[in-house]
Amino acid sequence: MTTDSALSDVLVLDLTQIMAGPFCTMVLADMGADVIKVEKPNGGDDNRRMGPPFIKEWSAGFLALNRNKRS
Repeated sequence: MTTDSALSDVLVLDLTQIMAGPFCTMVLADMGADVIKVEKPNGGDDNRRMGPPFIKEWSAGFLALNRNKRS
């Protein structure tokens, strides 16, 4: 038996950065939407550099806000 999530048929293009936008699209991804994150060229999302703590070269906040997303 397969259980579909609430937003399993929804595709979201995430063009956001910093905090509020990535948080909203994180919630959509957590609810099952297929979220594709697109970052600006030359450095990507500014949230990558906000920290500490850092995990390798990325901030923990960036990793948390962008879970369950494709890029």
